[in-house]
Amino acid sequence: MAVAVAPWGRQCEEARALGRAVRMLQRLEEQCGDPRLSISPPSLQDLLPRTAQLLREVARDRRAAGGGGPGGPGGSRDFLLVYLANLEAKSRQVGALLPPRGRRGANDELFRAGSRLRRQLAKLAIIFSHMHAELHALFPGGKYCGHVYQLTKAPAHIFWRERCGARCVLPWAEFESLLGTCHPVEPGCTALALRTTIDLTCSGHVSIFEFDVFTRLFQPWPTLLKNWQLLAVNHPGYMAFLTYGEVQERLQACRDRPGSYLYPDGKNHNPDLTELDQAEPQQRIHVSEEQLQLYWAMDSTFELCKICAESNKDVKIEPCGHLLCSRCLATWQHSDSQTCPFCRCEIKGWEAVSIYQFHDQATAEDSEDGSDQEGRELELEQVPVSAPQLPPRPDLPPRKPRNARPKVRLLKGNSPPAALGPQDPAPA
Repeated sequence: MAVAVAPWGRQCEEARALGRAVRMLQRLEEQCGDPRLSISPPSLQDLLPRTAQLLREVARDRRAAGGGGPGGPGGSRDFLLVYLANLEAKSRQVGALLPPRGRRGANDELFRAGSRLRRQLAKLAIIFSHMHAELHALFPGGKYCGHVYQLTKAPAHIFWRERCGARCVLPWAEFESLLGTCHPVEPGCTALALRTTIDLTCSGHVSIFEFDVFTRLFQPWPTLLKNWQLLAVNHPGYMAFLTYGEVQERLQACRDRPGSYLYPDGKNHNPDLTELDQAEPQQRIHVSEEQLQLYWAMDSTFELCKICAESNKDVKIEPCGHLLCSRCLATWQHSDSQTCPFCRCEIKGWEAVSIYQFHDQATAEDSEDGSDQEGRELELEQVPVSAPQLPPRPDLPPRKPRNARPKVRLLKGNSPPAALGPQDPAPA
């Protein structure tokens, strides 16, 4: 009987914790009523009610599911325990800075631009923004999806799932040890700086969402920490926890310069970033002969964009990997749609690609060459992108297969399409 009661007790405890968090955010929202606190986004007046509403949806979904969802270490329950404890701690810090309810005239230092208290409040507002984004990513609409969350960059996704399994959160010490298996981290100040960059919510843990943001900002994977050190640690133009207004003011001195990363903070010194200018290994797509026959039967080719049927594919959507032309993607996104037009997966980024067809020599030795080539690609840690499945077309006779075995190669482009804007989030 005791064994059956324990899960019910945990469910009630979780429901009470979610209810306390919502009430705490409501009280904090009342303290943020002064309009002088919403000069520059992110604004607590906007974030607090949105976070409270999302927590209500989480509580409603978990109550309907009987507190279910993928459990185990690092699952939905563990994430909520870490999240709610961190939310309470950060809410208390904000409450200590804000004037008590009904006494808006107190503590005028908080409303002076550049003051110590205002700087502390701005940092906490940014942390609240990260916490809302994290909760929304792992509990969209209140429903937990951390166990199936797909990181944008394929190598980062493989790393997390192979070493962390279905977990969506783990303590920093464990994460640092796992990351060190492929990206060694220097102890001391470097490790502390890395933790400050990755742990966006300052919870002492790393979620799959936070790791996704970090790997999107400092890609490519083979030189991940080198990119981070050159762009975030050694670069004089980087500073964490700036609001949009502070960034705009900080970059005013760069208006006459070609770019803030070339001349950070308006200085004449140009940091040397040539180490980052390295070509990545080629990525390839394998298309079966049966699939190509279906394309030929429809008087089409694999290279042709399947939306407009006019331009060749030159963009790969991340993380789902579907291909289309940049013009169709731009049109699709300009219609306020941020999901893939093929699978409705959220578009977290894109990559410029170039697709062309080539032919192997049809010899007897080629029958074994395919497996050898696949082996070499695995050694390069390349993840083949699956060609889209096409429905059979019995109304059209298939064309005669070509003598040579056709393949399609996908090459990463050097520059993004001009019609599209970057999808990755800005550094905190």
